[in-house]
Amino acid sequence: MAKNKFSEKLKSLFSHKSQFSSDFFEDLADTLIEGDLGAKTAFELAEQIEKECKKNGATTKEDVFVLLKQNIRSFVKEIKLEPVPSKTSIYLMLGVNGVGKTTTAAKIAKYFDDKNVKPIVLAAADTFRAAAIEQLVYHGGKLNIRVVAHQNGSDPGAVVFDAADAVSAQGGGLVIADTAGRLHNKENLIRELQKIDRIAAQKASEGCYKKILVIDATTGQNALRQAEVFNEAVKIDAVVLAKYDSTARGGIAALIGKELNLPVAFVGTGEKYDDLSIFNADSYVEAFIGE
Repeated sequence: MAKNKFSEKLKSLFSHKSQFSSDFFEDLADTLIEGDLGAKTAFELAEQIEKECKKNGATTKEDVFVLLKQNIRSFVKEIKLEPVPSKTSIYLMLGVNGVGKTTTAAKIAKYFDDKNVKPIVLAAADTFRAAAIEQLVYHGGKLNIRVVAHQNGSDPGAVVFDAADAVSAQGGGLVIADTAGRLHNKENLIRELQKIDRIAAQKASEGCYKKILVIDATTGQNALRQAEVFNEAVKIDAVVLAKYDSTARGGIAALIGKELNLPVAFVGTGEKYDDLSIFNADSYVEAFIGE
């Protein structure tokens, strides 16, 4: 993982301050903004820590740092995704074009295939981009995992329907469905996703349908806005942080947890199929703000 420039800056802030005055907490808020926590959250957090310091009589750098870590940790949510044996699980992959959604779908398929979840079917429900269908078919071939795909421009809901039927016919399994992410046409996107959502909810076994949003961990506030749009369209169950290896900040997991109460399931750390890790909130906070 790339060196965390944000945690280095935070460490520098603490090392150059011996008095925790109002000026320090203003500088802390500015530093937190640079960590992708957003202005509103950063100033609220700095203010909260200042209040707690006064209330608890915290005077050392260690005291203040512990309060910072505790507060940020309270924002971060995690979730573990586990397909139920002999049930039809559907994981609907959401996200704007360019965040690595299709590759992430393949990584998740590989992750569960390694855990002997059978059968797994990839559904090419981004039918508006021929390249997306071709890419998923390519991944399926490399991983030896079946892909259900219709022709370019076809009904994406029908793709999910057929993929779910294919899994159910074998007594259950996992469908991982790629979807379109054309945010420039928000109303059409929302209508389209809501239609797919209804079909997936009907075809999945009870409690086995999850909507998973893939975001680019390097994009900060843009990622929050994307999460807001997709969460408005279809309530999100879990988030995947893609491209986490190239970020020097990464506060987006804390920001999304605080603002939208969304948990993170996985972290993408590279281009290979195995470059996917289960998200751990404690490890994330340690990496984000440092020791």
